[in-house]
Amino acid sequence: MTEEVSRPDNNELLQRLTPEQYAVTQMRATEPPFSGVYWDHHLPGTYQCVCCGRALFDSDTKFDSGSGWPSFFRPAADDRVTVSGDNSHGMQRTEVSCGACGAHLGHVFDDGPQPTGQRYCINSLSLDFCPIDPGSNASPTDQP
Repeated sequence: MTEEVSRPDNNELLQRLTPEQYAVTQMRATEPPFSGVYWDHHLPGTYQCVCCGRALFDSDTKFDSGSGWPSFFRPAADDRVTVSGDNSHGMQRTEVSCGACGAHLGHVFDDGPQPTGQRYCINSLSLDFCPIDPGSNASPTDQP
């Protein structure tokens, strides 16, 4: 079952997001490597879309790719992200967007670890983090 998430309007995003978050999520910018708050972040929880709050990636799929961006080997569920071709900047890449609101998240590459072999290279500016309460029995996938 797909959860319903409302797409924030542009005026709301302009008011709520920082200029850097807006540039990444709405204008497909990229933060510099090793600059984001989540590239070296290791707490258990769920990484959510900064625009709509949808759970995108679980901490147990995060790994250190050495790239300077948060990297995951799979999304929290198949419908959490969408992928499309990106031929900007003279490169052929695969763009990753939020499956609910369409916010730009980053790119996916075929050089990740097993079991998927994929590296979802995601901008910290496109994410919020929801920690798991250490006293609960919840797993990251139990988050909204």
